[in-house]
Amino acid sequence: MSKSASVGGRFGARYGRTVRKRLGQIESELRKKYNCPSCGSLTVKRFSVGVWKCSKCGFTFSGGAYSPSSSLGEVAKRNVRQG
Repeated sequence: MSKSASVGGRFGARYGRTVRKRLGQIESELRKKYNCPSCGSLTVKRFSVGVWKCSKCGFTFSGGAYSPSSSLGEVAKRNVRQG
């Protein structure tokens, strides 16, 4: 019987369960494809930290470190619309 390795499984018993679990959540969120705000296709991937790019239309925009939109960014958008 073989063991199934999780995303944080490469660390073995090191660093604690909570840290490895959080790392798995972050990495799965990071590698996911997202919808492009410009053309709407499911082709947005992370280009570098906080920079996201659509591989179809080439639209580049800033966002969160691990996902194209962050909770802080959403708050900023709401404040800009109100003011």
